[in-house]
Amino acid sequence: MIKEVTIDSFTSVITGGTPSTVKEEYWNGDIPWLNSGELQQDIIRKSSNYITESGLKNSSTKLMPKDTVLIALTGTTTGKVGYLTFEACANQSVTGILPSEYHVPKYLYYYLNSIRKKVISDAYGGAQPHISQAYVKKIKVPLPPLETQKRIAQILDDAVALRDKTEQLIREYDALAQSIFLDMFGDPVKNEKGWKTEILKEVCAKITDGTHDTPQRLTEGIKFITGKHIRPFKIDYENSDYVTEEIHQEIFRRCNPEFGDILYTNIGVNFGTAAMNTVEYEFSMKNVALLKYNRKILNGRYLESLLNNENFKDRLKRVFGVGGAQQFLSLSNIKSINVLVPPINLQNQFADKIALIEKQKELAKQELKESEDLFNCLLQKAFKGELI
Repeated sequence: MIKEVTIDSFTSVITGGTPSTVKEEYWNGDIPWLNSGELQQDIIRKSSNYITESGLKNSSTKLMPKDTVLIALTGTTTGKVGYLTFEACANQSVTGILPSEYHVPKYLYYYLNSIRKKVISDAYGGAQPHISQAYVKKIKVPLPPLETQKRIAQILDDAVALRDKTEQLIREYDALAQSIFLDMFGDPVKNEKGWKTEILKEVCAKITDGTHDTPQRLTEGIKFITGKHIRPFKIDYENSDYVTEEIHQEIFRRCNPEFGDILYTNIGVNFGTAAMNTVEYEFSMKNVALLKYNRKILNGRYLESLLNNENFKDRLKRVFGVGGAQQFLSLSNIKSINVLVPPINLQNQFADKIALIEKQKELAKQELKESEDLFNCLLQKAFKGELI
């Protein structure tokens, strides 16, 4: 059994601070300054903000060396762990656990990741749950000899590298699909290839959207899809909410997604995202537009890629004056969107190529799941003494 010791018994723990924001001479220097949101990087390789030497001296923030393990103290990132790869300081929402001769920082990083659920459950407060520097100091860590810590950290590093390599492969498949679209159809804003254009209402049999009400959510029943479930080229059916059959029928009479239809987010931060419906069963929607396009002149995979094109999205924002946090396109706006309509045989060729890429992506996604399962298994074994 590995002996557990508190963090403050083998290293130092410091918390950051913020230089006065009204003092221009404190900011835009060459000293990296992190906030808790930047711990989402996991391995911290860059900073969005910088302070000056004067800002460092005249505030409570402190320089932390490379290999410091960071932990977020408050908000949605409470308990999030980051690993610092360069010298930096941070704000008061971030605590740094400094390197020492008694521990391997990467080992500690992985251990704190493994107990994040407990850290979150220990957090206190209302809308902004938080932990304190004092809490971090008293976290108990199983601390085997340094050589054992290094070996465990290396095993976990290797598992992460395998996972990251697979994630990169999936990103490359996505980039390939975008490249094929541009190669075959050109920039949809410039339309260098001179394709015929139509407004959406002329090439769709129906354009509508789901309910604007907020029905009671259930843990079972009929699936209920909202904008948060729509991602570019993908609908997250698995993690949907549910509504009653009665509410579903009321919504479905107005908005009836069928296989191959396009779902299109028209409100909020996920604005302008398109995904093709790939299931045969019925479901209900809220604040998501439904496009029943004419399948004789449009291929769903082509239309999905067109609507997700970043240049195309930017043009829509300019044309319809969309901006701010609550971005919104009305149904009348959507109906008037101008789309390129290349020959259907060319669109079908594009869809065939995308289908081949999707098959490879599915294999990569399965590999990714297996590598994530492997990492999580190793993570749990590592701190039970089963990797020693």
